Amino acid sequence: MHIGAHENRVSIPGQVWTGLIVAMMLITACGDGSESGDKSEDEESVSIPVEIVVPARGDIDAMYSGTAPIEAFADATVIAKVGGEVREILVEEGDDVVSGQVLAKLDGDRLRLELQQAEANLQKLRRNYQRNVDLKDKDLISAGDFEKIQYEMEALQASYDLARLELNYTEIRSPITGVISERFVKIGNTIDANTRTFQITSLEPLVSYLHIPEREYRRIDPGQPATIEIDALQGARFEATVARVSPIVDPATGTFKITIEVTDPTRRMKPGMFGRVGIVFDSRPNVLQIPRSAILEESGTDSVFVVSGDSVEKRIVQTGYAEGGMIEIVEGIADNDEIVYVGHTNLKEGSKVSVIKRTETSDLIAKNSTSPDVTDN
Repeated sequence: MHIGAHENRVSIPGQVWTGLIVAMMLITACGDGSESGDKSEDEESVSIPVEIVVPARGDIDAMYSGTAPIEAFADATVIAKVGGEVREILVEEGDDVVSGQVLAKLDGDRLRLELQQAEANLQKLRRNYQRNVDLKDKDLISAGDFEKIQYEMEALQASYDLARLELNYTEIRSPITGVISERFVKIGNTIDANTRTFQITSLEPLVSYLHIPEREYRRIDPGQPATIEIDALQGARFEATVARVSPIVDPATGTFKITIEVTDPTRRMKPGMFGRVGIVFDSRPNVLQIPRSAILEESGTDSVFVVSGDSVEKRIVQTGYAEGGMIEIVEGIADNDEIVYVGHTNLKEGSKVSVIKRTETSDLIAKNSTSPDVTDN
């Protein structure tokens, strides 16, 4: 009995101690829940500063963009067709020339004498030929002898024409219209035939060649408008045109070649400069637009945050063409919705917001139309 009573007295304090531990755990849990709830309420009450825009309507172009160097449409190396001493140079680098214009003159003393000799021989044979015509009419010369004289006269005529042509070649002429880009000879130089004398570059028009993926083939057609921006000219933009589209696709690269032509009356654009080409293959008038930066992309879905009172709601949107910093919204928002475009990365559905700046999208569209930025879509 004593032993049993002793065991009963020991078990009672153990149960009490266990109960106390459970009670303390419950109290602690309740306390933590209260603090968490207070913290959540505090976070929800904090307004996040954002900037918003109101959508606007305007025209938007669909563009394909690429990069390529600017090249001359025509470029000619002028070769001396005869040898001789350079007696006169009539143009310098940077001068405009037209096709057929005399650029330099060689001495033609030897060729001039050869021409005179050929002319004298030809005149002598012509007189002889005329006498034989009279004899042939009187049947005083055989047909064979007459034909021989006739052939000799034709041969001398060819020699005379060749001598005159070579004398003309002492005047070095431009084969194309353009500008003298380089001069290789000086007065007093004695040059041989086939010596380089000038380099002529045609600057009107200038061209750029793009190699475009075959998936874009149906979008690009001759005559489509394009733009070319030149990095070396602080992004200056020039109007251009798709001049030609290759009828074949290169199987090795999967691309096709197009030729862009551009005319620059100011001549600021030079062959060899780097150009960013944008080709307008479609246009949509009066479409709803917002800044691209307002779009959130998640798992292939585009969305925006729309301000509703003092909070935001998340809207799924369908986008269309993009140009510069603007993007077309096909559906998902209305014309008078206020869209968050700065600060939206920290937002979630129902977040409290404080609008610190409001911008009109129409102002951004106007700014973009004067900006040199061209964007591929």
